[in-house]
Amino acid sequence: MRSDVQFVLHESSRSQPDDILVPGWDREHRGPLRERTIVLPRTGQTFRIVQPADIDRLLDLAANDPEENLPYWAELWPSGIALADAVLLDPRRVHDALVIELGCGLGLTAAAALQAGARLLATDYDPAALLLTRWNCRCNVGREPMVLQLNWRRPSAEFFALVGSTGVPLVLAADVLYEQRDIEPLLSLIDRILAPGGLLWLAEPGRQTAALFVQHLLDRGWSDEIDQWTGPWPDSSDSKVTVSVHRLQRPHIPGPAG
Repeated sequence: MRSDVQFVLHESSRSQPDDILVPGWDREHRGPLRERTIVLPRTGQTFRIVQPADIDRLLDLAANDPEENLPYWAELWPSGIALADAVLLDPRRVHDALVIELGCGLGLTAAAALQAGARLLATDYDPAALLLTRWNCRCNVGREPMVLQLNWRRPSAEFFALVGSTGVPLVLAADVLYEQRDIEPLLSLIDRILAPGGLLWLAEPGRQTAALFVQHLLDRGWSDEIDQWTGPWPDSSDSKVTVSVHRLQRPHIPGPAG
C-alpha cells in the first residue's frame, strides 16, 4: 500500500449493508453491498446507487495491487455528484455525442450522461467498478454504457480502437487526480483521445494535483470555464467541500505537447 497517500473514509462507508445481490459481484472477497439515494444539488434529480458496504475490506485487497491503486471508485464523492449535476444542467452538450468517462466509479455520472442521451464509453481501473456502473445505470436509466477496463499508464489497443483516429468531442472525469503520479499519464491520454476543439469536463475538490494539471493545459492554449458546487452533499463530513467543474476546451489546432 502506498504510504504517501491517505484514503479518508466517509463515516457512512461503515454503515450496515443492505441485502442486495448483483450478478457477478464477489461478495465473499469484496463484501456485501448497500444502496444509497443521491439527490443532485441543483437539478434535484434522484439516483439510487449500489456501492460496497465494507470499504475496509477493499483497502485490504488493494494492498496486493501491483499498481498500488486505492479503491477510490467505491465511494460517492462530491465531485462525481457535481459532475452528474452539471451534465444534466446542460444535456445538449452530451446528447447523441460519443463521450468517454475516465474513472467511472459507481456510475453516477455515467447514469446522468446516459439520461442526457450520450453514447458513453465508461472506463475504470477496477473491473468491480465497471460491474456496479453497469448495474447502477441499468437500474436508474434502463440502459448500460459500453465499459472497458483502463489503466492510464498502459492504455490498451482495444481502448484506442474504440476511440477512433479522430478522437471524441467530450471527456468526463470526476476526482481523478489524487496523486502527483497521475498528472503526466492523464495529460498524455487526453492528448490522444480528445478531438481538436473538444471538451474535458473535470470535477475536482481543490487538490493541488488538479490545479497543476489544469495549469499544464492552460499553458498549451486551452481555455477553461469554471462553475462551483457547494452541496449539499450526502455525507456530513463533506459539508465544507467546494467542487470546481472545469469545462476545459482544447484548441481547434492542437498546441505543443510539451
